[in-house]
Amino acid sequence: MVDIDGFFYTQNNEVKPKMLLGAHVSIAGGVDKAPARGAQIGCTAIQIFTKNQRQWDAPPLSQKEILGFQQALADSPIECVVAHASYLINLCSPDKNQLHKSRESFILELERAESLKIRSYIFHPGAHKGLGQKMGIELIAESLNFILERCAGFNTEIVLETTAGQGTSIGFEFCQLREIINLVDQNH
Repeated sequence: MVDIDGFFYTQNNEVKPKMLLGAHVSIAGGVDKAPARGAQIGCTAIQIFTKNQRQWDAPPLSQKEILGFQQALADSPIECVVAHASYLINLCSPDKNQLHKSRESFILELERAESLKIRSYIFHPGAHKGLGQKMGIELIAESLNFILERCAGFNTEIVLETTAGQGTSIGFEFCQLREIINLVDQNH
């Protein structure tokens, strides 16, 4: 196989997209450590948290941290970086305080991903905790519309991730993800 322009060409001239190999790597000690950690285990793609995933808040990233991450990325074989949302975030929480914290933390993390020029920000939709699936889906879409309005113009894309389906989780069926997408204002 020959690698040309990001595609593999076999002896029979079949074209196959180049595959990336990735892992979720730690940002302990700073986000700039992540690319080297991925490279050390043979990755060409990495997923990171942009902050401690067990806390709601985080101080803003400094210009030094942002530039350090960009330089570390440029010095590594990593071709793709995605960020994963904190597991505290629940965009359909029936608890108003937790919903507010979830939305604000989501925005904070999305801002951090944007400042690091991370391609995608991945999150699990949430758990309705008794509201019911329909209300939960509507609240997730409402939350996303709120977030997208606050983060207008961002290049980092938001990616819905499936769940295993435990408890009252939403997103374990593709039709649930489709319903969320259909309710999100596509003008963002």
